[in-house]
Amino acid sequence: MADEIAIGIDLGTSYSCVSILQDGQPVVIPNEWGETTHASVVSLLEDGTVLVGNAAKKNIITNAENTVYSAKRLIGRYFFSDEVKKAQAVMPYRIVEGENNSVRIQVRNRTYALPEISALVLKEMRAIAEAHLGRPVSSAVITVPAYFNDNQRQATKDAGRIAGLEVLRIINEPTAAALAYGFGRDVNQKVAIYDLGGGTFDVSILEIGKDVFEVLATAGDTYLGGDDFDDRIMSWLAEDFLQKTGLDLRQNKYCLQMLKEAAEKAKIDVGQAGIAEIHCAGICQDAHGKVMDLRQVLTQDQFNRMVMDLVQRTFKVCDEALQSARLTAAEVDAVILVGGPTRLPLIKNSVRHYFQKEPMEGINPDQVVAMGAALQAGALLDAATETFLVDVTPLSLRIGTVGGYTERIIDKNTPVPIDKSKTFTTSRDGQEKVKIRVYQGESNRADECELLGEFEFSGFRIGYRGEVKIDVTFEINTDGIVNVSATDQETGQRTSTTISLSSGLSEAEIQRSMEANRHVHLAGHPNARAGAPGLP
Repeated sequence: MADEIAIGIDLGTSYSCVSILQDGQPVVIPNEWGETTHASVVSLLEDGTVLVGNAAKKNIITNAENTVYSAKRLIGRYFFSDEVKKAQAVMPYRIVEGENNSVRIQVRNRTYALPEISALVLKEMRAIAEAHLGRPVSSAVITVPAYFNDNQRQATKDAGRIAGLEVLRIINEPTAAALAYGFGRDVNQKVAIYDLGGGTFDVSILEIGKDVFEVLATAGDTYLGGDDFDDRIMSWLAEDFLQKTGLDLRQNKYCLQMLKEAAEKAKIDVGQAGIAEIHCAGICQDAHGKVMDLRQVLTQDQFNRMVMDLVQRTFKVCDEALQSARLTAAEVDAVILVGGPTRLPLIKNSVRHYFQKEPMEGINPDQVVAMGAALQAGALLDAATETFLVDVTPLSLRIGTVGGYTERIIDKNTPVPIDKSKTFTTSRDGQEKVKIRVYQGESNRADECELLGEFEFSGFRIGYRGEVKIDVTFEINTDGIVNVSATDQETGQRTSTTISLSSGLSEAEIQRSMEANRHVHLAGHPNARAGAPGLP
C-alpha cells in the first residue's frame, strides 16, 4: 500500500485546488503554467474537446452558453429549489429539468447531470497531479462544505467516480482546514474555522489534541459566499447605469457576464487597494447603435456598506455553532480563515471584532483545504498514521410522520459514524410494504426540511395492523452519507431497501457517464497524456 498515491481535492464553487503528500508534507500541485488554483469552469468546445480551469474561465464571456461555472451551487439540488431558480435568472447556460425533479444542464444539444460537470473539473485536477507525478492516480479525498446534505454529498461522490477516482472519503472543508493547521504542531486548542468560499459559508468548532481532531459543532449557509458580494456590486453598477442611460444591462446575459467579471475584479481591487476603478469598454449599444462604456469608482466605505448585512449573516451562523459547542467566542483559542473572500479587510476586521482575537496569519486560505484533504488521504492509505478524525453530521435526520410532520431520529452535530434504530409497526391489516420518508433539517414540518428519499420495505411477515414490528436502522457513515436497513423483529429477516434520491444518478447512469468521461479530451494536457499511462 505504501506505493499507492492518493490526492486531496478541494472542489470549490469558484476555484479548485489539488494537493498531495510528498515526504510526509502536504504540497499543492501547480499545473504546467505554475497556477495552483484552477477556476471550477468547464467550457465545451465545438470540436468536442473540453477546456477546464482558468483557460475555460476566459470563455465565460466569449462562449457564454457553452461554458458552465458555479455548478457546485446546483449539485444535489431539486429543480424547484430557490437556488436553481436564482441560477436560471442569471446564468448564461441552459438549466433544464431532468427526471424526478433533478437539475440538468443543456450544452451543445447534450444534457449533462451536475455530477458529470463536476467530474470534468475533478478529471482536470487528476490530470494536473498525473502530469506532475508522471504516473496514474486513481484515489482521492474530496472536500465538501460542512453544511452539504446527503444528496449533495452523494452527488459529489458520484462526480469522483465518473472522473475515474476511487473516493476514499468525502470530508468537510473546515475539518480539512483544521487538519492542515494542526499538522505537525503539538497543539491542544479549540479552534474556529471561518470558511467563506465563492458560494457557501461554513463555520466549524474543533478541539485539537495530540493527533485527535474532534469536531464539536458545525453550522453553515449554502446560499452565502463571495458570489453574493459580487452580485451586490453588479446590482449597484447596473442601477447606476440605468439611471444615467435608461438602459438595463441585466436584460442581456452577455452584458450581465461582463458586469460579473468587473464586479469580481472590483471586489479584489477594493480589498487590496481600498479603491476600485471600474471600466467596461463597449458593454452595450444604445438605441441608435452608439457603443457605450461603463465607468465607475468604488470606495472601501461604499463596498463595506453594500455588503455589511452579508457579513453579519456569517456571525449569526457563528453564534449557532458556538451555542451547539457550548462555548463563547472568547473561549476559542484560534481562528483560521478559509476561502478567497476572507482576504477582504472587512472580513478580517469583523472576525477580529467578533472573536476578540487576531485571525491566524501565514495560512493560505486558498490552499489549506486541499492540503488537509491530502493529509487525510495519506492517513487513510497509511495504517501507521496516528491522526484520528471525529466529524459530526451537520443536519438532523428525520422521519416523515402523519399530517406532514417529521420526527427527529439523529440530532445535528452528532459525531459520525453513527447508527440508530427505531421500531415501526404496520398501519393496516395485511400490509405488504412500509413506505418511510427520510428528511434532513431542523424543522418538525416536512415541507421545511430537505427530502432525502423514500424508503420502501417489503418481505416481512404479513399480519394484522400494529402486529408486525420492524426495526429500521439509520446509519450515517464517515462521508456523512445516510444508509438505511430494516429487520423484521420476529423472523430476523432483513428486508430489502430501495432509496430513490430525486436528484441522484442511478448506478447505470453513473456507469454510462464513467464510460463517456474516459473518452473526453481535456485541452492543454500534453504532459498528462504522455507521462501517465491510462489517460485517454
